[in-house]
Amino acid sequence: MDSDLEELIPTPDALQPLVQMSNSSVVLDPVVFVLEGFRVAPGYGPLLFLLLLCIFLLVLAGNGLVLVAVATERRLWRPMFVLMVNLALVDLLGASAICPRLLMLLLYAGGPISYRSISHAHALLQAIAVHTYGVAMLTVLAAMAYDRYVAVCEPLRYHSVMTPLRVFWLCFWSWFLAVVLIGILFGFHIGTKFCGTLIQHVYCSNRGILQLSCEPSPVNNYYGLVMTYAVSTSVFLVTTFSYIRILMAVLGRGGPDPVQTRSKALQTCSSHLVVYVLYNVAIVIIVISYRFPALAPNIKKLFSILFIIVPPTVNPLIYGLVSHELRSAICRRLRRVAPKRQS
Repeated sequence: MDSDLEELIPTPDALQPLVQMSNSSVVLDPVVFVLEGFRVAPGYGPLLFLLLLCIFLLVLAGNGLVLVAVATERRLWRPMFVLMVNLALVDLLGASAICPRLLMLLLYAGGPISYRSISHAHALLQAIAVHTYGVAMLTVLAAMAYDRYVAVCEPLRYHSVMTPLRVFWLCFWSWFLAVVLIGILFGFHIGTKFCGTLIQHVYCSNRGILQLSCEPSPVNNYYGLVMTYAVSTSVFLVTTFSYIRILMAVLGRGGPDPVQTRSKALQTCSSHLVVYVLYNVAIVIIVISYRFPALAPNIKKLFSILFIIVPPTVNPLIYGLVSHELRSAICRRLRRVAPKRQS
């Protein structure tokens, strides 16, 4: 029985010729990569496929409801909800970048290698989408932190500060920075020659693709490290500054009912803070997992997709639970759709 399973599951040794060819064996155009995917025992692929499909549908439904609710409810056309729409778009970008192909990998686990093949162009497209998701998530969260800072610390000036034009530029720069920074990162791929075709992961990334290049790419590595550090540190500083000022303002705020005033102010910020912490916890888990070489490859791969799967799944739930207005708008939208289906 055990020998039968071993024959059905591709081993690293069997795939090794795809990982590294000799330096003289340059892969000719058109380059076609092979995603290693998860090593799934026979019979478990369809089960994991159904699990991921349910998660993906939940992501699409949750974030789709946020988009529809804000777009159709005029009372939600306010800065906080406009930024929520941008966060929902980021969530959809990340989940849509990896879930469809990962679903195919799980459904045809152990099948012909053609099901795990991906062209160079599609590999770059997926990698660009994944990395853009990672940066855009941080930049949008930084814009949301600024919005919460103005709302709590400058409530009387909020509408004069967070004008529609200001909100537009916050959203524009959040996406523009992400696209430009990632565009530069992948600009270093131009002219790259490859001496291997096996990407030892479940999705394509900058690192996964360049590991197969015939020559080292130190400029790309240095730029990637500097960019990651600069973006994450800047967003951390903006978020920390905003919440320190918010905490100072809330604690120093009086009024006829200071407890209720503080509770309401903190409630408006709690959802953003939870989303920011959740995303960074997922990133930290990935970093820690790669510090343990003995950890099973499947576990590392699972951890590496958490930051793309978990936040898009729970973000709509977090904002829906905290924001009464958004929750009410979604419920009204669902009630309008229900009678039409019955009729």
